[in-house]
Amino acid sequence: MRHQKQGRKLNRTASHRKALLMNMASSLVLHKRIRTTDAKAKELRGYVERLVTYAKKENLHGRRLIQKKIPGALGKKVANILIHEIAPEYKERQGGYTRVIKLGNRKNDNAPVSLIEFVGIKNLIEDDIVEAEVVEK
Repeated sequence: MRHQKQGRKLNRTASHRKALLMNMASSLVLHKRIRTTDAKAKELRGYVERLVTYAKKENLHGRRLIQKKIPGALGKKVANILIHEIAPEYKERQGGYTRVIKLGNRKNDNAPVSLIEFVGIKNLIEDDIVEAEVVEK
């Protein structure tokens, strides 16, 4: 029996689950919203909320905790985006940085699909669009 066991197994080994969450979290930070299955989105929500809370501290310890969760060169990039772009948006907020929106079922395998995104995403995405237009010119 699974009494008082936290988290979802997602039908993967522990190392595969860890890699999955790292990759999905970095994709969410880089793209500000991603589409995935309901179970993965619900599991990812807590993982990313913790990363944003670390980023809000704006100190070396918080940066190292983020880079520990998402190692490598991508971890440095994700940490910079979290600390300099995303965390300032949520300075006054005490949690609830992400939202999960159910989109229905996927056509090929009928799996329930959700969109996970940062709350207040319009500001973050508009900044990215403006930067992209400047780069193109």
